[in-house]
Amino acid sequence: MADNRGVPEHPPDLRDPRQRHEERDVNIWAIGKVGAGLIVTTIASAAIVWGLFVYLRVQYNAQPPEHGIDVNALKRAPAPNLLYNEHEADNLRDFRSTEEQALNGYSWVDQQHTQVKIPINRAIDELVQKGLPVRTQGSAPGVSDVSVPTKSSLGPKMQQPGGPLAGELAGAPAGASEPTPTRAQKPAARKQGK
Repeated sequence: MADNRGVPEHPPDLRDPRQRHEERDVNIWAIGKVGAGLIVTTIASAAIVWGLFVYLRVQYNAQPPEHGIDVNALKRAPAPNLLYNEHEADNLRDFRSTEEQALNGYSWVDQQHTQVKIPINRAIDELVQKGLPVRTQGSAPGVSDVSVPTKSSLGPKMQQPGGPLAGELAGAPAGASEPTPTRAQKPAARKQGK
């Protein structure tokens, strides 16, 4: 419960000017002391900072730096000149020729094991002739152990086990559904009346 011992039972009569203003709630001397303390502290802080700047200026003028500070922005910085390229065209030409040599030339990868790096165009041609290795349907370990959900909360399953091309890769086993047309094929099918 709230402590109501100091509250009078009857509200004050506000027609009486003495009861409209509370005179004992503000301590003018305490507020004045705090204000004077703040003013003195502010002036003292400014004087300390000013004195520090004067001391540092005198110290700097007494012992100038060994090399001096050059503020001229047009002069180049002393070596090493990082990120500055005097011969940009020549360097770019050298870099591109090195890259072209790496892409279109022959070089040893490991001479002891007779591994050679061949030009990229020849590597692409050989890859097209040989083809990429393809994993057979049953070669993956534990594929038969994996269960594929047939229904979900979103409706019937949208994809057959093994992916959209599983029927084509495995020789279209019995019960395989007809592949769904891609987005590019759908407009053509609509035009034909399917």
